Amino acid sequence: MAAGDQNKGASGIGVLLVNLGTPDAPTPAAVRRYLAEFLSDPRVVEIPRLIWWPILHGIILNTRPRKSAHAYRQVWTEQGSPLAAITAAQTKALQHRLGDGVRVDWAMRYGSPSIASRIVAMKAAGCERIVLAPLYPQYCGATTATVVDAAGAALQAMRWQPALRTMPAYHDDPAYIAALAQDIGAQLDHLDFLPEVLLLSFHGMPERTRVLGDPYFDQCHRTAHLLKTALARPDLRIETTFQSRFGRARWLEPATDVVLIAEARQGTRRIAVAAPGFAADCLETLEELAIRGREQFSEAGGERFAALTCLNAGDAGMAMLEMLVRRELAGWV
Repeated sequence: MAAGDQNKGASGIGVLLVNLGTPDAPTPAAVRRYLAEFLSDPRVVEIPRLIWWPILHGIILNTRPRKSAHAYRQVWTEQGSPLAAITAAQTKALQHRLGDGVRVDWAMRYGSPSIASRIVAMKAAGCERIVLAPLYPQYCGATTATVVDAAGAALQAMRWQPALRTMPAYHDDPAYIAALAQDIGAQLDHLDFLPEVLLLSFHGMPERTRVLGDPYFDQCHRTAHLLKTALARPDLRIETTFQSRFGRARWLEPATDVVLIAEARQGTRRIAVAAPGFAADCLETLEELAIRGREQFSEAGGERFAALTCLNAGDAGMAMLEMLVRRELAGWV
């Protein structure tokens, strides 16, 4: 089902859910197109174009797509990209919760469907007021801000623009922390082993972004602190790590893969990993954590490993998202 098809006939109020993005297929060509768009964003890679362009087009786009395509093939589903399929499911669930008075749609910042295409389609369908909802709990210039950039570019090309509101990051919102605690707690209770350690793995960013004033690092730690308190499991050691390092620059630490290996070598035999900064499971959780993370921990001497799922379209996550969106719709609905 195409984005928005299930919402035909909705009113002049819209909600656009946005996540990071995904290639259209698990092939080198599709991954290359996706990476070219993603890594060309100056908010994502803050290196002068004169230096970055030869690296991107001369090395990265000629070597990385094949490796990434192999990773995507390991997690691809009958519905396509896991991230796209889950975001579509979240859209359908939120539409049901909000009712016919609001039109709910979804887009990807990089890849398809694009933010511009969905804003144009929503306006054509009669939406004169739209809440833009980036599904990033922690604010970062390379995520939340670039969604706003893309929406602004779309509006700039429109003669008759809809009014636009942006849902803010929600890293310490009580509803978000409660949803995480409920969902992660239930998953821990259903494991067939008792973890010694729970890693809260957030997507990494270059350390330079923190130095320049990006609040992401502090917001991740704030989320982790509040979640640890809400889980109230004194027998479970909870650590915060950062994953998905790329390139030679220093990234936020400690790194998830390094910690997994270190824990196993230091005697930890049972570990669980959760990714509270991801609204939906994707390559980074399903392949990097659930597959490679398990291998890293096991090869270093670990015995039991569990990669917990994200909130996805489950009841706890959808109740939280409904509350956040209704807050932004106040005065419109």
